[in-house]
Amino acid sequence: MPRELITLQVGQCGNQIGNEFWKRLSAEHGINSEGILEPFATDDADRKDVFFYQADDDHYIPRAVLVDLENRVLNSIRTSPVTRNLYNPENFFCSRDGSGAGNNWAKGYALGESVQEEVFDIIDREADGSDSLEGFMLTHAVAGGTGSGLGSYFLERLNDRYPKKLVQTYSVFPHQSNETSDVVVQPYNTILTMRRLVENADCVVVLDNTALNRIASERLQMEKPDVAIVNQLVSQIMSASTSTLRYPGYMNNDLIGLVSCLIPTPRLHFLMTGYTPIVAFDEETPSAIRKTTVLDVMRRLLQPQNMMVSARMDTHKYISMLNIIQGDVDATQVHKSLQRIRERRLASFIPWGPASIQVALSKKSPYIPSAHRVSGLMLANHTSISNVFKSSISNFDKLRSKKAFLQFFTEVNPNITQELDDSRECVADMMAEYEAAERHDYIDYISGNKDDSQRD
Repeated sequence: MPRELITLQVGQCGNQIGNEFWKRLSAEHGINSEGILEPFATDDADRKDVFFYQADDDHYIPRAVLVDLENRVLNSIRTSPVTRNLYNPENFFCSRDGSGAGNNWAKGYALGESVQEEVFDIIDREADGSDSLEGFMLTHAVAGGTGSGLGSYFLERLNDRYPKKLVQTYSVFPHQSNETSDVVVQPYNTILTMRRLVENADCVVVLDNTALNRIASERLQMEKPDVAIVNQLVSQIMSASTSTLRYPGYMNNDLIGLVSCLIPTPRLHFLMTGYTPIVAFDEETPSAIRKTTVLDVMRRLLQPQNMMVSARMDTHKYISMLNIIQGDVDATQVHKSLQRIRERRLASFIPWGPASIQVALSKKSPYIPSAHRVSGLMLANHTSISNVFKSSISNFDKLRSKKAFLQFFTEVNPNITQELDDSRECVADMMAEYEAAERHDYIDYISGNKDDSQRD
């Protein structure tokens, strides 16, 4: 029996990447823009029910809830000829005044209280319509107002309302250089959201705008990558990371199986991704990679330039790693490739855990033509993610030390300064824990922290 997942898309970025994800999933399963299965889609080996359900007239509808505080992006999805008949129209929610959160976490979070009843009516209806709901996937950005503030509010409420269901997020982080942002309070928004990702999510897939734009620029030879291309890149990552759920094999065919092998302790749940080959989405552009083998794909997945997070990989260690290899692959090729990687010591692992690369083989969609025989996605728990925390704290401290722009937050919540300082401390603790994970005494470190918290 498939374990269903409900996608919660919050804010402009969350809805844009979520919409691209559904367009890609529909194409991979042979579902047209009306939700009807194409005549050529005769392969019954896939599990459409994980992400779609069938209406009374048998057309497929995404298990998606689309939430925003302003209408622009939702209206573009509603009116697009590609998606206007795909979603359940009752699953769109926009606040009545449509004024948005103004890139302010505090405003987005505060508005959560007033809209939660209507949104959870939609979520509860979707959950009640599932036979065996496994969890939720949240798509959002951490730096704006709606995706960060409203997204944080829903993360907390999902934990309260569905305590036994998994919550996985695809979280888009801002450019690590704060100078490239036109949102002056971005560091505050980011730190406040990161606290909720630490405390209320079971698994966070970190997508870094700096890395995404670099990959689009270098790999796709685009001088100025536009948002649509970056969103398509994210949808490709999301699609590949869910492929074992939709094309099940012997292992990793549900979300708990997928994340449990990557997250050794509950707090170390921030994952990085890598993907290869990265090719242009318009098929007229020739690919730079002419031939793909299992070894070549697995070797490329270890290269920092294919990672969706900007971080120094060479000075840090892997906690765990799962390679999802899609295409025409033989198991013996995988074993030989793993042996070569081991011999060359291409991956450095933490000293207190198993030093092994896990591999899951998955089918490719037979309905999307591909120029490459093999493609691969890496989901990795890597201690260099602490650089993202460090960068976020540094940008936060620059503003907080001057008490800059705090009035935008205190106007909404007079007690927000304590919340800001507590959030910074939470993120700093998380950074310290990832740094401690590189040491032999990590188990003693978390045992000591647990004893301290019990005394408190």
